[in-house]
Amino acid sequence: MKSGRSPREKAPVEPVTLKILVAGGFGVGKTTLVAAVSEIRPLRTEETLSEAGRPVDDTGGVEAKHTTTVAMDFGRITLREDLTLYLFGTPGQDRFWFLWDELAQGALGAVVLADTRRLQDSFAAVDYFERRGIPFVVGVNCFDEADPYPAEDIRTALDLDAGVPLVLCDARERASAKGVLIEVVEHAVARAAAPRKSAPH
Repeated sequence: MKSGRSPREKAPVEPVTLKILVAGGFGVGKTTLVAAVSEIRPLRTEETLSEAGRPVDDTGGVEAKHTTTVAMDFGRITLREDLTLYLFGTPGQDRFWFLWDELAQGALGAVVLADTRRLQDSFAAVDYFERRGIPFVVGVNCFDEADPYPAEDIRTALDLDAGVPLVLCDARERASAKGVLIEVVEHAVARAAAPRKSAPH
């Protein structure tokens, strides 16, 4: 008696899970993006901003923000049957950057969220991923109160390499946020498949 699958039966799909970081400056929308796309109730480590933290937490431009992430945000999204992303939102303030190295371990890629009203707050995250060779995409979170700028002007202001994708998004909208994550995965896969330049002799 023959065993095995019929020719029309597909082999079971092996699920793949990938780790993606969501980084950027304070108040740029990292927690919002993770919450917008997560299929599970997001894990949040937010604390209320205190008077003691005011000297070190720059709230210029985001005065309405009253909480801050002190460790990480965590969420999960299934992009297709065999591909699930685990999302880790990093803390934005300088005093919590010591957590980034641990969160970055094993990450396929990253989203650097940017706010055009405070582009300088994105420089540290861009530099971090460039130095470590982690593929990343810049997602410009288009706040209602922010003036619109052409993508190329933002790219120039951030001094991005030509190969770094930049996309405009709304971190509150699931479809928009999901599009940024798909861009990260595609960019990281393309980077991994590209032939590496050999070191000069």
